[in-house]
Amino acid sequence: MQDRKALLENMRTELRERVQRYKDHQQRINGALDKDLEEQATQALNDEVVDRLEDEATLELLQIDRALARIEEQVGDHCEECGDRIAPNRLKALPYTTCCTDCASI
Repeated sequence: MQDRKALLENMRTELRERVQRYKDHQQRINGALDKDLEEQATQALNDEVVDRLEDEATLELLQIDRALARIEEQVGDHCEECGDRIAPNRLKALPYTTCCTDCASI
């Protein structure tokens, strides 16, 4: 359980840094839009991609925070739906999961 907790904490740190980079990009920390209209169009498309990446990273952060809270409550390896133990292989593949395979596929 400690290894999983440490892994989740490392993942959380990396995701927070990634989200900050996305926010910096959106705030044009590295400079304003290019003067060329074609380049501006490309930058606008890139902004949409960065927005989606930020949304995904934020969702993953929420999942990690939920999994860490469940570990603190000492129920981190039990499915929050049915209460059964989550298979170790599933926890290894998806350390932030809170549901067993059966409940996740419903």
